[in-house]
Amino acid sequence: MMQHIVSAIGGVAMLGVISICLFFIVFGGALLWAFCLKKPFLSSMGSMPLRDEESGTAGKGANQHD
Repeated sequence: MMQHIVSAIGGVAMLGVISICLFFIVFGGALLWAFCLKKPFLSSMGSMPLRDEESGTAGKGANQHD
């Protein structure tokens, strides 16, 4: 039944082509963006979860869990 409904829709083959093209455009854009990122930015973002509180908010009412 589903095959009959889908085959009755006009241009259903074109939807597959459009979706594949859209996927490759988005994937290519993400790869281009990732390769254009600067090394200092990436290293600072990579070490961010490992840093201690440097902003001075510790001790100013912030809850610290040991």
